[in-house]
Amino acid sequence: MNASLPPGLYIVATPIGNLGDLSPRAAQTLRGASLILAEDKRVSAKLLAHTGATAPMWTYHDHSSEADRDAVLARLANEAVALISDAGTPLISDPGYKLVRAARVAGHQVHTIPGPCAAVAALTLAGLPTDRFLFVGFLPAKAKARGEAIAEIASIRASLVLYESGPRLGEALLALRDGLGSRDAAVVREISKLHEECRTGTLAELADRYAGAAPKGEIVIVVGPPPEREAASDEELDAALQAALTSMTASRAAAHVAELLNLPRKRVYARALTLGPDR
Repeated sequence: MNASLPPGLYIVATPIGNLGDLSPRAAQTLRGASLILAEDKRVSAKLLAHTGATAPMWTYHDHSSEADRDAVLARLANEAVALISDAGTPLISDPGYKLVRAARVAGHQVHTIPGPCAAVAALTLAGLPTDRFLFVGFLPAKAKARGEAIAEIASIRASLVLYESGPRLGEALLALRDGLGSRDAAVVREISKLHEECRTGTLAELADRYAGAAPKGEIVIVVGPPPEREAASDEELDAALQAALTSMTASRAAAHVAELLNLPRKRVYARALTLGPDR
């Protein structure tokens, strides 16, 4: 064990394409670790050869067992163990959070070595609002589950960041178009590599562009937040409340309509009381 690297778990971000993005600290950590946990040892072997790291690798991924995790925990008290993913920052749509949680519960030191992350890198390229964003990860593969997942996030006033594969990109963009409407979006691929690309447009335009043409490489979709809704008129408010009051109390109807029309709940509740008695 390298004496300069105290025992504990080290979460090490690795390049998402360009090996030059590996930080000196990350390289030093990999060289000093006694054990390296990798999703796919064949993928990580190239990186370790580049850094000169010689520690043995264990496979650690979503399907690793509790016994695998316990075996890692047993080594943390006396050894430095590095956790890496195939690319980017571990735990961001990659395995690892259970190990981090278990290490903390057991009283072991946990350190992070920050670095590349495809979700954040795509946000910087997309030219869409970044003050609030939601990382969605991968959408479900089946159409029904995918549509339900999109419906859950449709009203969130933030940019959405999703990972996708080339063969599924066209279907994903169509589902996003159908579920989110006409929003600005970007498809970012091959970040930091020779053929880095960022295509922007509406979801409909991007769906047309990639229909039947599956691009290669790692892909991130960034979707802008929903457009600001114009203030609802008194007529719209009354119509929505009257419909809600047929099956809800004034309080519940006010809460429902306030969210629907993006209006202050106090204003909506006051109007609901004038339209009918609480029931």
